[in-house]
Amino acid sequence: MPLLTTLLILIVSARLLGQLFSRFNQPAIIGEMLAGVILGPSLLNLIAPSPALSGISEFAVFLIVLSAGLEMNFKDVIDSMRGRGVVIALLGFILPLTGGILIGISFGLDVSRTIFLGLCISITALPVTVSILQSFKLLDSTIARYSVATAIFNDIAALLVLGVILNLPEQKSYQAVGKAIFQASWKLILLIVLIVSVSVLIKKVIEKGIFIDQWSEKLVTLIGNEALFGLLLLLVLIFGSVSAALGFHFVIGAFFGALLIDRTFFLPSRYRELELTLSSITGGFLAPVFFAYLGLEFKVQVIDSFWFVAVVLVVSIFTKILAGWLGGKLIGLSKSDALGIGFILNGRGVMELVIASIAYDRGFIGQDLFSVLVLMGVITTMITPLMFRKWIMPQLANRST
Repeated sequence: MPLLTTLLILIVSARLLGQLFSRFNQPAIIGEMLAGVILGPSLLNLIAPSPALSGISEFAVFLIVLSAGLEMNFKDVIDSMRGRGVVIALLGFILPLTGGILIGISFGLDVSRTIFLGLCISITALPVTVSILQSFKLLDSTIARYSVATAIFNDIAALLVLGVILNLPEQKSYQAVGKAIFQASWKLILLIVLIVSVSVLIKKVIEKGIFIDQWSEKLVTLIGNEALFGLLLLLVLIFGSVSAALGFHFVIGAFFGALLIDRTFFLPSRYRELELTLSSITGGFLAPVFFAYLGLEFKVQVIDSFWFVAVVLVVSIFTKILAGWLGGKLIGLSKSDALGIGFILNGRGVMELVIASIAYDRGFIGQDLFSVLVLMGVITTMITPLMFRKWIMPQLANRST
């Protein structure tokens, strides 16, 4: 089937199912993911994952993260990643990782499959997190700040461990392991230094009385509003490319790049135009493709152990909710905020699939475990907004009245 035909079928199906779920007061992303499952190898087998669709999906992730970063404040996210916020971040990674490792040991998996199972369970996908929060209009809430910060921490930690594993030599000695850990660590430090340096530079520019919004308006006058949007994409893409070059997923760098771009850098009317452009491209076209592609990745035929799948699902869901709730209570958040963080952390999506795909391509796991991990990513991402809407949104609504 030609790519254009495939893409049109995927978009139309995802949009229709997304709208159907919206009519029943459910987030559209559930219907969009189901469209992928129905059209993919699991049911109708009309569309299969392909490099071309994967590339479009990655671009969708980039724009989703860009949109979220523009709506959030850099200082708020950084503040929630240190001090009290680090409690949730650590629990959100360690508890699920431990649960995954215990599953691997209990079912007799080898070391590499056990480690990758733990890593995939510990993931909280940043794009999925921000998309769900956007759908509930909660990006400026306490739940969003701690959830996004924890997602970033979890993804960085998982990718750091992944980098260490992939860099390990075949002959594993303490010296070789130490060298691999050191190489991955300095790359992470370099990325952090770059982000902090740019943040400090922007702060110094503002302190010197330079009005960035006036300069951006002069730029629009000179080259046009569309060119300004292109330059914005280029700047964020640079951060994402640096992140990818250092061995981390480009989403991490892209998000921080967008986060550094404050809405005060533009006139209010210009900022609304940028938001409208992003939402029309992302929400109307690319985001449905992204979520539908998650459904396409699932292949039910190769899964042969019901109990293993059931245990993985139960442990992955329970440990994330427990980590968010326990971490939230430890730092003094309300019951609804703490439980809401736990529910949001359960969405894994694309980042978990990235880890699983790398492990599968490198021969660390087989097709059976890969499909189980894809199933876990799809189901946990699908039920996250359902649980959040049922048990958290009513509490938030009552609190605001």
